Amino acid sequence: MRKTFHIASLTLALFAITAASAADAQRMRSSYRSVQGPYGRGYSASASAVRGGGTAAVTRGVQTNGGYGATTTRGHTVSGGTYNGGATHTTNNGTTWGRSTTATANGDGTGSYSSTVTGPAGGSTTVSGGVSHTAP
Repeated sequence: MRKTFHIASLTLALFAITAASAADAQRMRSSYRSVQGPYGRGYSASASAVRGGGTAAVTRGVQTNGGYGATTTRGHTVSGGTYNGGATHTTNNGTTWGRSTTATANGDGTGSYSSTVTGPAGGSTTVSGGVSHTAP
């Protein structure tokens, strides 16, 4: 039930260790909240974030006492005129969907991009193209 949440947390932790060694300006934050009500009802929520040095990663998760839950991981890197980013959403039953985007500035006023969206049923759509610059 919480296996997906732990895998996402481990992924974020590995990303944080790698990113922290790459840039001194990293900031890491995390939070945890548990709300419990009568009759065994309640939930636990957590969030972790790493930002700085051209990278950002955020993982948020929520788990109910009834066994329902989901985890969202978002992140991006910016380096050498290229942006890579995306998000993944996963429920406890293993359903996953998300998006990923790459955009590159070519240095001459032109650029290119590619973005893929994957749905919970497994189908995906990719949109890509370029942009040009016209001198005034």
